[in-house]
Amino acid sequence: MIRILLVDDQALVRAGFRMILDAEPEMEVVGEASDGREAVDQVRELRPDVVLMDIRMPELDGLEAARRILSGTPEDGAPKILMLTTFDLDEYVYEALRAGASGFLLKDTPPEHLVVRST
Repeated sequence: MIRILLVDDQALVRAGFRMILDAEPEMEVVGEASDGREAVDQVRELRPDVVLMDIRMPELDGLEAARRILSGTPEDGAPKILMLTTFDLDEYVYEALRAGASGFLLKDTPPEHLVVRST
């Protein structure tokens, strides 16, 4: 089972991702956060395998939250972080990767590209 934390300041976006991911038998959404500060706390508490996180949020953006999450957990216990954004800007991709993100996804990506099924 892959345990996922959803992080986005828009509740409707989180709900949409939850619907897609909850439909997958091998995936479980274990929590949600509306900003980077909540995400850091939720990662410590819930220990997800994957954090699906928006880049631009109030309080603490996703890039800084990723840095804090990855610096505060042992490497073998650190979640994979997949950054989300509506902005197709190279600088976001580079900064997300420098922050330690495992990947980058535009919010207009088709749902079938979010979920990869093993065969």
